[in-house]
Amino acid sequence: MQHKTQLTLSFLLSQVLLLACAEDLECIPGFQQKVFYIEQPFEFTEDQPVLNLVFDDCEGNNKLNFEVSNPDFKVEHDGSLVALKNVSEAGRALFVHARSEHAEDMAEVLIVGANEKRGALKEIFKIEGNLGIPRQKRAILATPILIPENQRPPFPRSVGKVIRSEGTEGAKFRLSGKGVDQDPKGIFRINEISGDVSVTRALDREAIANYELEVEVTDLSGKVIDGPVRLDISVIDQNDNRPMFKEGPYVGHVMEGSPTGTTVMRMTAFDADDSSTDNALLRYNIIKQTPTKPSPNMFYIDPEKGDIVTVVSPSMLDRETMETPKYELVIGAKDMGGLDVGLTETATATILIDDKNDHAPEFTKKEFQATVKEGVTGVIVNLTVGDRDDPATGAWRAVYTIINGNPGQSFEIHTNPETNEGMLSVVKPLDYEISAFHTLLIKVENEDPLVPEIAYGPSSTATVQITVKDVNEGPVFHPNPMTVTKQENIPIGSIVLTVNATDPDTLQHQTIRYSVYKDPAGWLEINPTNGTIGTTAILDRESPYVQDNIYTALFLAVDSGNPPATGTGTLHITLEDVNDNVPSLYPTLAKVCDDAKDLRVVVLGASDKDLHPNTDPFKFELNKQSGPEKLWRISKINNTHAQVVLLQNLKKANYNIPISVTDSGKPPLTNNTELKLQVCSCKKSRMDCSATDSLHISMTLILLSLFSLFCL
Repeated sequence: MQHKTQLTLSFLLSQVLLLACAEDLECIPGFQQKVFYIEQPFEFTEDQPVLNLVFDDCEGNNKLNFEVSNPDFKVEHDGSLVALKNVSEAGRALFVHARSEHAEDMAEVLIVGANEKRGALKEIFKIEGNLGIPRQKRAILATPILIPENQRPPFPRSVGKVIRSEGTEGAKFRLSGKGVDQDPKGIFRINEISGDVSVTRALDREAIANYELEVEVTDLSGKVIDGPVRLDISVIDQNDNRPMFKEGPYVGHVMEGSPTGTTVMRMTAFDADDSSTDNALLRYNIIKQTPTKPSPNMFYIDPEKGDIVTVVSPSMLDRETMETPKYELVIGAKDMGGLDVGLTETATATILIDDKNDHAPEFTKKEFQATVKEGVTGVIVNLTVGDRDDPATGAWRAVYTIINGNPGQSFEIHTNPETNEGMLSVVKPLDYEISAFHTLLIKVENEDPLVPEIAYGPSSTATVQITVKDVNEGPVFHPNPMTVTKQENIPIGSIVLTVNATDPDTLQHQTIRYSVYKDPAGWLEINPTNGTIGTTAILDRESPYVQDNIYTALFLAVDSGNPPATGTGTLHITLEDVNDNVPSLYPTLAKVCDDAKDLRVVVLGASDKDLHPNTDPFKFELNKQSGPEKLWRISKINNTHAQVVLLQNLKKANYNIPISVTDSGKPPLTNNTELKLQVCSCKKSRMDCSATDSLHISMTLILLSLFSLFCL
């Protein structure tokens, strides 16, 4: 019944064409109907006609051959389209190519569902549709033209004909549009007398799939007398493009132990052919798997979607038992729905089996031994573990913890990032005399947590037995550093301190001798047997060897071991100040002009190396002045400064002013000194202090004394 309906549908179409154009059409080479609609049956039955195709080359159809795009169908010599076997799925369209000695053409068979049947009939009887059947009688009839792409020469090749029912003397056809007089130009042309349309070269549907041209009829002068009428030219797709994988490289990951059917990745290809035809209908398959163990079929690819999924049991997807955790699949994509006539392209999918922490680390042995000398720090033993997980992940990297035997925090353990070994170190020196043996309990875990079904077992803990070796240790000063306070300037031979050093090796009976190691100023000595330190010189707090009132010296204590061991002790002597330094005066030189109006010559200051209260306030005084009149005086400004003032202008000369300055110590110390005063001539802001006519103050005083005697 279905086949009768299909044949009736095709018959109606052919009758409509014949009735509509019988009066106007002459024989046009090719299929008399370009497009067919048939309803999708439950199944196309083998050798059962589907529809009848009418091809006429107008020359008797000599050597006529048909080719069908779907290899499950063929066209008999009489034009009957039949199935070669029972076919339940034929796609959305079939293309039939016919060729004879004189003509070549292409027809399209569209397969529609039952609910599309009504729409298909509307398309068939469409008024100004693909068939170009006019609603009313028109002078120009331009039926759609279907042209297969990639036709072979010779060219030009006739592809259709435009007819005009009303003949006019001298009338000409004129064709225009994209492909004629618009870029790309010159593809189509029309015989202006007969209306034959021809193509001048092979077409490429992927470049341009449809051309919309216009046909007009003009008189001899070029005036349009009919039209324009649209002429549609459609390029029929040929399977001339291979599928292409554009998105590579393709890398997928799947966790080991994943359930069967786990999706790993998706691979999709692109086909430039018509997506509505089998030319672009792609099917995927796995061509090759490397390696082929533990199963040659570890994965499956959905032929339509391109999804790659696992097909083996979770136990076979075990990364630790695989030859390699990387699989390479050669994936093929074939168009024409995967049929043998389809074009194929391949790409490689790389699938990595990711590790999960399903193996706990285990020590290679239950007990490790280590020996270390007392007083030494550093790595003493490397603990080795085995782990079958991926070394590049946290499922393999080990984390070690000391869980017992380390109350003093003398030990630490760190992971060697290269070997994954546990490096056990002594960080606080061990003492043989306190404990000669240590026992540590150590556990190992991974950075990443174990999967729920796996737990850490007894092999994830180990014991480390550590033996401490006795060594000859140097004596130890108590306390260290040693401090004492002494006054500076104590008598030579004074006792500063008696040091005390003991030998840590209590099980060995050894004697200790003392010596001076560093004594920067050479002030001290030590008794080699009892450790008494005495002075050999005066202790001076103001010495450059004293810093912040503290003098530092180093002493050695050497035991009688073989070889002997040495300990170093530091002594800090805090020196108390004694008033043993006279104050100093500054400046010691002053200058003044002989005609100066301001007779305040200079401000004097005093300083003292001692500490308070052996310093300021200072007392400034002028020593006795000779002569009948006083020439200068001194007055206190504050505790550390005083002002020297001339009592009259003096002649140009050098004068020595006797001054004494006394500190506040008990007893106080006085410094008698002189201030040199230069009286200079000053002209035009220049001071001349040359001493050609200058007299020393002592000579002046002598002359003044002689003068006073003569006056008496």
